[in-house]
Amino acid sequence: MKLGIIGLPSAGKSTVFEALTQTISMAEKKGENRINTMQVPDERLAALSNMFEPKKTIFARVEYFLPGMMGSLKDQKIWTQVRDCHALIHVIRNFSGYGFDEPMPLDDFNALDQELILADLMVIEKRMERIEQDRQRGKKEYAEELALLNQCLKHLENEMPLRKFPELTEAPALKGYGFVSAQPVLVLFNNDDEDDRLPVIENLTNKEDCMVIRGKLEQELAQMSAEEAEDFLTEFKISASATDRVIQRSCELLGLISFFTFVKKEVKAWNVKQGTVAVDAADVIHSDMKRGFIRAEVIAYNDLIEAGSYQEARKKGTVRLEGKNYTVQDGDVITFRFNV
Repeated sequence: MKLGIIGLPSAGKSTVFEALTQTISMAEKKGENRINTMQVPDERLAALSNMFEPKKTIFARVEYFLPGMMGSLKDQKIWTQVRDCHALIHVIRNFSGYGFDEPMPLDDFNALDQELILADLMVIEKRMERIEQDRQRGKKEYAEELALLNQCLKHLENEMPLRKFPELTEAPALKGYGFVSAQPVLVLFNNDDEDDRLPVIENLTNKEDCMVIRGKLEQELAQMSAEEAEDFLTEFKISASATDRVIQRSCELLGLISFFTFVKKEVKAWNVKQGTVAVDAADVIHSDMKRGFIRAEVIAYNDLIEAGSYQEARKKGTVRLEGKNYTVQDGDVITFRFNV
């Protein structure tokens, strides 16, 4: 899972990036792309590790990406860099301070959203020009793609981001476009230190997936020792770190669930889209597993914990065999049987 952090200048993108990734600002790298990988917290994986005692416990990962040059939003290179992200975190300034005007979250959101729309418009218009040139040379195999592009164009010209039309942008003929306005967006209000409230803004908080971060406060928290952080969390009534909260919301935004695998040396968590069938979950691990898929040996996490061991779960009959079209459930512990 890769999340791109975007926002207008002075929104606090670097501060948020450092809060989420628990990194320290490096002045000499200002303006450069920054990327950091974090574990997806999951208490269930820790419990499975205690049960199986593997040599390795491997959490699912989330990658945060901060484009270095977001001052010039008209530069298409910025949007090219985030086209391969699974979702975008749109940081919006919702704090005051010396040298700052009063925050205007809705205006800021709309301003950047329009840049996403414009970036996709430019991609579509260039592609349609190439298609027309090819058609003039006698090529006629673009009918479906052109029809879909015209639908996208209509929505964009009406100032509607393509994320509102997932059934359109997920069409196979549009695979590879990486429309930035089609990516799911988590709106992250960057609040003052003392303000943990989500603002109520018509046409924003009622239409988009929104949450709050006190960026500067949580940046400081991310750089503290565990002992220091405990008092800090209590004083400012923070129940979980920004990293944990944002990862959880990002998984929800993307419709991700977790399943687990175990072998003698390794217990591992995997993220897949809700609704993924067993054979496709096997493919996430290795293409050979999908190609040679036979059966999936499945047990629900709660059933395994209740049994106390895999052997006991077998005796109780809660371990079952499922076929390739079984829909994987959140918390499933799966052993894939395959032969290639």
